[in-house]
Amino acid sequence: MSHLAKLTNNMQTKYTNRDGSPLPMLIRKSDGGFNYATTDLAAIKHRVQLGGGEKADRVLYVTDAGQSQHFEMVFAAARKAGFVENSSLEHVPFGLVQGEDGKKFATRSGDTVKLKDLLDEAVRIAAEDIKSRQTNPEDDLPKDLMDVARTVGIGAVKYADLSMNRESNYKFSYGRMLSLNGNTAPYMLYAYARICGIVRKATGQSDDSMVEWPEASDTIIITHDAEKQLIRNLVKLPDILSEVETDLFPNRLCDYLFETSQKFNQFYENCSVNNAETPELKASRLSLCTVSASTIRLLMGLLGIPVVEKL
Repeated sequence: MSHLAKLTNNMQTKYTNRDGSPLPMLIRKSDGGFNYATTDLAAIKHRVQLGGGEKADRVLYVTDAGQSQHFEMVFAAARKAGFVENSSLEHVPFGLVQGEDGKKFATRSGDTVKLKDLLDEAVRIAAEDIKSRQTNPEDDLPKDLMDVARTVGIGAVKYADLSMNRESNYKFSYGRMLSLNGNTAPYMLYAYARICGIVRKATGQSDDSMVEWPEASDTIIITHDAEKQLIRNLVKLPDILSEVETDLFPNRLCDYLFETSQKFNQFYENCSVNNAETPELKASRLSLCTVSASTIRLLMGLLGIPVVEKL
């Protein structure tokens, strides 16, 4: 502990308060008590160095951006103390969630919004939207449609959060996140359900059945530029995943998802699947449908959002 104290005292020349005075990193208070810096340093040693620890080669700390200097100092102290050799310590900061008025997101009374209440409201709004499109809107939704409402509502909140640059503040809006237009979870879920419907129709499957995805075509036939653009977009997937793993900006997954859905829509508008000129061309286009659907399903899964085959 005394060795660490000397190291952290030497760091004061680098870190300062707003008035320019030295900013020490306290690891033990005058009364002998410990603080966050102490436990964070102990956790680092356990995670990357100790025999009974995790032996982690990469440790990510996901907190709000206001903790950036704290972690910069803790990481510097850990390196000076010899706790870290080949491991990577990374702070992954995120911005604040604001209300539509641009102020701190809170209830009308100024209290902190509970996550459960926020998610319940999103599910309620999604359920009301589904109800409005039923034959008898006054009736309660059956379980299968309530499950869809839950997927849409909770997925919308997750997607809205992850689709923003994590370092930026953003305004929370139920209307925007539950919209069927734009880069939103409902738009992506609808795009996936639409592809399922296309494949069902083209392969003679019942609307009520789970989709049976056709075998991949041996040959991909390109007859229109929309097919070429969709293929070019789909083959970017490995690079996108690698980039997100390195830089830790999940909004790039969302941007790619949105681009993929748009490219697919352009493909479907210009290239008939069910009425393709030849069986070989139909099989080729069905393969593009299958790969597009699997791409959306994979990335939505990585974002923690299940897909639905009917919406």
